[in-house]
Amino acid sequence: MNPNLDLLHAYPFEKLAKLKNGITPPDKLDHIALSIGEPKHTPPPFVLDQLQSKIALVGKYAATSGLAEFRMTVANWAKERFNLAENTLTAEKHILPVNGTREALFAIAQACIDNTAGKKPVVLMPNPFYQIYEGAALLAGAKAEFINCDTENLHPDFSSVAEETWKNCQLLYLCSPGNPTGAVLELKDYEYLLELSDKYGFIIASDECYSELYFDENQPPLGLLQACAELGRHNFKSCVVFHSLSKRSNLPGLRSGFVAGDANIIEKFYQYRTYHGCAMSLPIQYASIAAWSNELHVKQNREFYREKFDTVIDILQPHIEINKPEAGFYLWLKTPGSDVEFARELYAQQNITVLPGSFLARDTPAGNPGKNRVRIALVASVDECREAAERIKTFLQNNR
Repeated sequence: MNPNLDLLHAYPFEKLAKLKNGITPPDKLDHIALSIGEPKHTPPPFVLDQLQSKIALVGKYAATSGLAEFRMTVANWAKERFNLAENTLTAEKHILPVNGTREALFAIAQACIDNTAGKKPVVLMPNPFYQIYEGAALLAGAKAEFINCDTENLHPDFSSVAEETWKNCQLLYLCSPGNPTGAVLELKDYEYLLELSDKYGFIIASDECYSELYFDENQPPLGLLQACAELGRHNFKSCVVFHSLSKRSNLPGLRSGFVAGDANIIEKFYQYRTYHGCAMSLPIQYASIAAWSNELHVKQNREFYREKFDTVIDILQPHIEINKPEAGFYLWLKTPGSDVEFARELYAQQNITVLPGSFLARDTPAGNPGKNRVRIALVASVDECREAAERIKTFLQNNR
């Protein structure tokens, strides 16, 4: 077996299951799960109709490169969404379909890490983070290094990384809007990182699967390719982005997304994927084309989340420090004490499951940036989120 498998940490939800083991919450309270970032809004009916109408195509193999129509649809969407100049992001050279961002974020490390150089390669990632980044780095034979997020603005403190670490870095994972923080990187952040990428030669892989969940319709989050365009890097050198329909369109089970960026990286990633055996099925491609072609359902989706955030924050604000994130659907809530104890007792007393922040981060010399925070995913219905907020309020009042 690959010895690097022994380096993997338990997944956060495994730790959560152990934490809850042996606890019997009150029978009179229905369970409300706010721990997993799985959207609960109704999938768009027109996407499901398209999926059904093309279901017979499961009898055909799909090409790894995907349908030209799929790539063109995605290219048009990305150019419109991120204000990209014509002919800079092309369907032919810059885009590949992927089976959800999770598999592609893992695969990119396997494709781009070079273990032939003397020193062990480094993969950098924010802390807290989506655990796939770490697992991808370790199984690619690299060293995972963590960039702690600032306790105030919740952005990774890129200036804290030592020059020697940048020198050995081959891949930098970004997540904006952040999971779990909801923080959005600014142009100055991207400019700083692109300068370092040019200097030290590492690839930037930006996980943007929450990019379409934001509050101000006039200020959507900045993306990496958009930053490249604003900085005159129209070839997107050393940059790839990952987008998904899971959060944007409430289609997590469709397993549909795309990767886009530097044509040279996409070319080699395509070569890797032809052996990886991960072509997206034709019915899913056609359903995805329908989803990427429609913005109305996405705008309605954002309205649901706005209502839930406003409702929950209004209920909890008098009882605990709580801040609305910049984007996404998570509350990154400060707890009065231990995040682990808070999550365990909230489940025991109120039958609500949230995820301890320390489970989403790693201990570092500067501490664990997830400590004394919990991640609350506002994915349930408005009524359930309201009920959950009322129970959390009661919990806080009873445990002062």
